[in-house]
Amino acid sequence: MIQNILSIVVALGLLITFHEFGHFFVARRCGVKVLRFSVGFGKPIYRYVGKTGTEYTLAMIPLGGYVRMLDEREGNVPPELKNQTFNVKSVWQRIAIVAAGPIANFILAVAIYALVAVLGIQTVAPKVGGIAANSPVAQTQLQSGDELVMVAGEDVASWEDVNLVLAGLIGKTGTIIVRYQPEGSSALQEDTVSLDRWLVGEEPNNLIQAFGLAPWQPQVAPVIAQVVDGGAAATAGFLAGDTILAIEDQSINQWRQVVSVVQANPNNALFVDVLRAGNRVELVLSPKSAEQNGQTIGYAGLAVVPPQWDESLIRERRYGPIESLSYGMAQTSKMISLTVSSIGKMLQGLISVDNLSGPITIAKVASASADSGLQSFLTFMAYLSVSLGVLNLLPIPMLDGGHLLFFGIEAARRKPVSEKIQNMAYRLGASVLFALMAVAIFNDIARL
Repeated sequence: MIQNILSIVVALGLLITFHEFGHFFVARRCGVKVLRFSVGFGKPIYRYVGKTGTEYTLAMIPLGGYVRMLDEREGNVPPELKNQTFNVKSVWQRIAIVAAGPIANFILAVAIYALVAVLGIQTVAPKVGGIAANSPVAQTQLQSGDELVMVAGEDVASWEDVNLVLAGLIGKTGTIIVRYQPEGSSALQEDTVSLDRWLVGEEPNNLIQAFGLAPWQPQVAPVIAQVVDGGAAATAGFLAGDTILAIEDQSINQWRQVVSVVQANPNNALFVDVLRAGNRVELVLSPKSAEQNGQTIGYAGLAVVPPQWDESLIRERRYGPIESLSYGMAQTSKMISLTVSSIGKMLQGLISVDNLSGPITIAKVASASADSGLQSFLTFMAYLSVSLGVLNLLPIPMLDGGHLLFFGIEAARRKPVSEKIQNMAYRLGASVLFALMAVAIFNDIARL
């Protein structure tokens, strides 16, 4: 819980601060007086007043922020300060101020991706471990041990690349090309895959799995590394270093066999043969029960000795300063395109609203990415920054995009939209945003 909270505070805190700083920076350059720069909502826990009179605050709820500018529409303004109000600036200056927030998020994403590139990008090659029957990829001659090279016209060098390409294929109808390198061959092979409204209306937990692919993994020998105190295995007398030979007289040579049998037998006694110091020892294991995805499964409280990965599958790419900036721009552009495409597909009904996520899911993903290392956490922050920028540009009143819509109309008509219409639109926009937030939070809770 503490890690979840700290992860989301760090991630959202930085992204929101950068977003609001974009508004603040351009507003000051356009001669607008900024009254308050706030990170977070609610009661301030820190307050500082700068030399220019701007109040900088850090509030208790780190799920947003705002820049409050001097504006005649919000109260009386002294005559000597009227030239510093937001509302008297030209429409193009107001457009620049409002657009600066999302643009700042895109700039931050480029910088983060570039930093990741400089530090070195370590990935696992997309070597196939298995093909699911009756899946899209089962239409090809792809086999276990082959390595993916291209999917749907996009080069792929890691499973992360594959996942991003597949995300863009949701709702697609038509054929795509899958290029791969068969195991033991230097030649490349191509096959086609036919898709028909792929995953429309579904909420896939794993796009790679939904496509019919299982990533290659090394064989995990059933050698015990740790026995959890107080667990079923500890009660049964298991020791670190034991090698599981058989369960209920069925030979065991892979750890996944142990997991499968244990999960299928909650509260049932299992006779287990282990090899200990060269001797065969029989133990009786009664797995405890636990709920997982609505089902009761067994668990023993054992940890396995981690396998050794084939180092040839671990790929690391490092970039120089210029190359890293180019990589950052390319990745940001790709993420913007994917996010816009996903929103469009959701409006068309091709992607279910069940895929909407709120702060709980963001916190969990932030925590998980932090667990996976600095590269994973930075990559997540970059994508979150892109999402924040794109979502704020949606033409919904209350968001930056809604303001830009009104200013665009004003620039075209050479006069502003009436206050009455704007107020009605803002109330409608607030209702839409609250509804979307309610759906996202409901989805978060349902996933728990």
